[in-house]
Amino acid sequence: MIKGRVRRMTRKDIDMVHEIEVLSFPVPWSKESFEYEVQNESAIYYVYEEDGKVWGFAGMHHIVDEGHITNIAVHPQKRGQGIGKLLLSALISYAKKNGLVGLTLEVRSKNHVAISLYKSFGFVEEGIRKNYYSNPPDDAIIMWLWL
Repeated sequence: MIKGRVRRMTRKDIDMVHEIEVLSFPVPWSKESFEYEVQNESAIYYVYEEDGKVWGFAGMHHIVDEGHITNIAVHPQKRGQGIGKLLLSALISYAKKNGLVGLTLEVRSKNHVAISLYKSFGFVEEGIRKNYYSNPPDDAIIMWLWL
């Protein structure tokens, strides 16, 4: 059950966001990357907070009239509870309010849970980036949601 709230990420969230990043991705971003993103005017990052702890985050770059989703991750203890859906909804809501024409992202071809989430929001597969990921090697599926 969702008891927390989605809000914009701040500098104070970076340690918890980085912890989730490390638990979620084989090649995680550094804390410095998130520090840069908090200051980056084209970056939009949201966190899901419950009882004073960050349990998930999502981010994208607002580039002219498109959004490029950079990452969405939920702490392993809270996966499957709808937090990823809330975070993706926040990005889509931002995109609509700011007149973006679409959102795009890359996802590992073997990440069926994420692909299913994106498709449930109307994202469609538009291409493949061969050998885009390492550790382990995998292709990226390029997905778009046209608004």
